[in-house]
Amino acid sequence: MRKLFLVAVVFLFATLVARAQSQMDVAVGAGTTSGQSASSAGIDYAPQNIGGGTYLTFSGDYLFWKGLGVGGEISWRASRNLWGGYLPFRPVLYDFNGVYAPKLGERAALELQAGIGAESVRFYTGGYTCSSFTGCTTYQSTNHFMGHFGGGIRLYATPHFFIRPEAHIYLVRNNFEFSGPRVARYGVSLGYTFGGQ
Repeated sequence: MRKLFLVAVVFLFATLVARAQSQMDVAVGAGTTSGQSASSAGIDYAPQNIGGGTYLTFSGDYLFWKGLGVGGEISWRASRNLWGGYLPFRPVLYDFNGVYAPKLGERAALELQAGIGAESVRFYTGGYTCSSFTGCTTYQSTNHFMGHFGGGIRLYATPHFFIRPEAHIYLVRNNFEFSGPRVARYGVSLGYTFGGQ
């Protein structure tokens, strides 16, 4: 029943998007990150680098007026890494953005994003952490506010399916678990456009 409801909501939303001459895009992708080198870690930062590994991404946007709109994305490290050589961890980056996506021709569009979000680093301690609000988990999280700037080029294989090479910069406040406040993410996403075009 839950799946049927979800399908109905997506279908209804796609129908509204198509009628309003607006556009909705959804995409899934993969990439990697890089951070400041451990040798450049300042006195307020750990020598651990956040970079490396495969990051999976889910993103979506809604363009409502001449290529302008709003969007969001979440990206997480597919496998755990070791912090300091002994403590498993996994970063999760999520953000909400203003989006500008002008057409570059019949089969291409530029995509620029700027917004805010958070970095959530999950440290797997081997025990359980419980609270009355979230229940029990096998990790402890540290969360940091961040700014986000990103861009990509949508290359349309058909009028609706696209591939998007992309790059993102995150400016993470008080990112003391890692070697600096800047994180870069590079990747490729496959997506679908509802309406617009």
